[in-house]
This record gives sequence, C-alpha cells and structure tokens, in this order.
Amino acid sequence: MTTPAPVLYGISNCDTVKRARAWLEDRGFEHQFHDFKKSGVPPAALDHWMARVGWESLLNRQGTTWRKLDDAAKAAVIDAPSARSAMLAHVSIIKRPVVEWPNGDVTVGFTTELFKQRTGDVAAA
Repeated sequence: MTTPAPVLYGISNCDTVKRARAWLEDRGFEHQFHDFKKSGVPPAALDHWMARVGWESLLNRQGTTWRKLDDAAKAAVIDAPSARSAMLAHVSIIKRPVVEWPNGDVTVGFTTELFKQRTGDVAAA
C-alpha cells in the first residue's frame, strides 16, 4: 500500500517553493505540485487552509504583491471573508508554500525542521 503524497501549493518561480521542492526531491519524497499562479487557487482548498491555519497565517503582508496593493485594498483586509477575497483575487499574497500533508495537516512556509517533522509523519503513515 502506498502512502498518499503531500500536495505542495505555490508558485514555481518562488525561491522558497523551489527550496521546499528540492528538499523533498533530494530525500526521495514524492509530492504533487500545484502552481497557483498558473492553475489558480481552488476556493475549497483556500477555505480548508483557512480553517486549519487561519487567514492571518496565509496572508503575506511582507511580499511585493501586498506592497503594490493600494492602501484602500490593504485596509479592506480585516477578517476571514475579506482576506479570502483578496487572496483569490491576488494569489501571490498567499504565503508559500502551502502544503497539505497526507494526515490532513496543513503547513505554511518552509524550514528544514518543519519538513523533517512532516516527512517523518509521512514515513510513519
């Protein structure tokens, strides 16, 4: 029986996504990649992520896309519904990568420590 592969969501030219994918590949971990710049963000997936980690964890207020938004658009992001609308309209303001792990967990971002913990869960599943 094979373990389902994690699904890594992000943008293919994002350096953090590249590091995360390389880390998994270098260690022989299969994964699916969903480029939400090319394929969009599935609204149901975004809803799932928000339920698991909260909209605040997903919204990247440090990135270029956020900084380029006008002040009114930034000020309008005050709660989950407004953040959801903004993230669907401007997918690049979602922190990357977002990973859906086989056990149902969702993580945002990449560190070697985080992925070591997660891939240990995948190997044990």
